[in-house]
Amino acid sequence: MKITNEYLIPFIGLKIGKHQFEYQINKKFFDAFDYHEFEACDIKATVVFEKKSTMLELSFKHNGTVHVPCDVTNEMFDLPIKSKIKLVVQFGEEFNNDNEELLILPHGEHQIDVSQYIYEMIALSIPLKRIHPGVKDGTLKTEVLDKLNKLTVKENKKEKKEEENIDPRWDKLKQLLTDK
Repeated sequence: MKITNEYLIPFIGLKIGKHQFEYQINKKFFDAFDYHEFEACDIKATVVFEKKSTMLELSFKHNGTVHVPCDVTNEMFDLPIKSKIKLVVQFGEEFNNDNEELLILPHGEHQIDVSQYIYEMIALSIPLKRIHPGVKDGTLKTEVLDKLNKLTVKENKKEKKEEENIDPRWDKLKQLLTDK
């Protein structure tokens, strides 16, 4: 992802204390990261940036929706998502981002790029299994669900028929196992 000035926070000129930055995230943001898990999104991300004398604290949170296909019916729907993360930034000899909650910037650095953290926070808040709310409460009527229901009913009838057609010799054999 190429760094854009929109997600760079120059902290050298900021006073000690809290500062708030808001970003409106859309599909174009995720295209820059080559992330194509959804069709569209409408997400508001907020970064509360607290500058202290020896370190920086960042609190990220987001709230919005992503337009995704249902894993059961393949119907598109808006999935609400929200999440928050915290990041502590300290200064050291060299750049180090091995720890997910601690970032070490080299002395003399004057800005921080928050785009990667916003991207990770949003991408990780999208559930792996996405089910349309209409499937959960039974209000969604689609051709796919009708076919699934018919197949389920047929399968249940087939299982009951198989249970009725059990050879009586098996019952005698089962009794031998339980009579021990």
